Amino acid sequence: MPSLVSPARILVLDDAEDVLLAARLALKRHFAGVETLRVPSDLLPKVSSGGFDVILLDMNFRAGADNGREGLGLMGEVLAVDPDAVVVLITAHGELELAVEAMKQGAADFITKPWSNERLVATLMAAVNLRRARLAAREARTRHRGLIAASGSGGDMIGTSHAMRAIFDLIDRAAPTDANVLIMGENGTGKELVARELHRRSQRAEEAFVRVDLGTISPQLFESELFGHRRGAFTDAKEDRVGRFRAASGGTLFLDEIGNVPLHLQSKLLSVLERREVVPVGSERAEAIDVRVICATNQPMSRLLDGNLFRADLLWRINTVTIDLPPLRARKEDIAPLVEHYIAFYTQKYNMARKPVTAAALAALGAHDWPGNVRALRHAVERAVILSRGAALEEEDFALPAKGPMTVAEPSAAFDLDAIERDAVKRALEQHQGNISRAAQALGLTRASLYRRMEKYGL
Repeated sequence: MPSLVSPARILVLDDAEDVLLAARLALKRHFAGVETLRVPSDLLPKVSSGGFDVILLDMNFRAGADNGREGLGLMGEVLAVDPDAVVVLITAHGELELAVEAMKQGAADFITKPWSNERLVATLMAAVNLRRARLAAREARTRHRGLIAASGSGGDMIGTSHAMRAIFDLIDRAAPTDANVLIMGENGTGKELVARELHRRSQRAEEAFVRVDLGTISPQLFESELFGHRRGAFTDAKEDRVGRFRAASGGTLFLDEIGNVPLHLQSKLLSVLERREVVPVGSERAEAIDVRVICATNQPMSRLLDGNLFRADLLWRINTVTIDLPPLRARKEDIAPLVEHYIAFYTQKYNMARKPVTAAALAALGAHDWPGNVRALRHAVERAVILSRGAALEEEDFALPAKGPMTVAEPSAAFDLDAIERDAVKRALEQHQGNISRAAQALGLTRASLYRRMEKYGL
């Protein structure tokens, strides 16, 4: 049983004084606050006053009642007052079917009486973590709505090219559904923007959007991060953890770089998607999930179709709709509107006067291949807005790499560390087909460090 006192506050409602006494004695050593009630009509005023992390609620109050309808009704009233409330039900052994039904209606868990104190504390510790996750998701939703209100749009989905019009059409048709979507495309093409736009236009728009970069999760922590774990499940599991699937409950889970998931872990992910439930590490009880899953990868379809690298059944599960984002070099007519968009954005962000772009600069931007795609273009425009000294944005302000025939380098060029580093970064990206995680690992860098070097060298 946990040895440290949780700062959480628990509210217990039961009409039996001996049950309330047993709960107080069992919980007071583990939680900072434990309050008890005997009268059901006192519950809503307490909940409305706020401050409780978990409500432990009996299902029957009237003498002889055994159908649990009172408890279900009270739970519904609690959730109407606080949709993020975490309710754990107290039930007798003969009411297990009713308890399962109650979980479908919004209960977080149930505990049978007579209970074991260890089981009671463990259940409430898990419920406290769920409450924290729900509050964090509520904060994320608030920030998300604030960002949309501030920007006036859902993101930077800019483009008038035929390729982008086709992408917008796919988003329009797929967004209102709960269909799983696979977004493909090179690094920097805007896969996360598409995922957020799908969420913004969905029926889940008011709920959480949770992003997981699967390329940064070690295989050892894969199940814990995605499915959660119970305290003591492994050495560093000092408390219960709500996994990303449950943190995204009711909303959208964005699994980025899914092509990097090792083959032996793909089966676990497939099982969760098929059954719509997770089993936290160290637990034997499955927990239902209600999330829309959107995946993204920079890997080519040929790799995903290789059964030695990616499971065919998982691929068919995640690609009900596939959105293949074109690289910027394939839609160069979108460069000019993108440049204007980012100039407006960064001049407002840095409170700077807006400058026009010279025709020569725009021609140079249009002629560049942009291996870093829209992300690289955005960084180039940001740099130009910040560092330009003239009345207009010139070609040199965008720091595009020089083009021209190869020339014989001077002997001193062999010691140009920037040139050596740029070449190493470029070769690593090419060797690993633009996979940031693998290129960074090959270079001995973090992903953030690699992104900074890509920006520095215009890659």
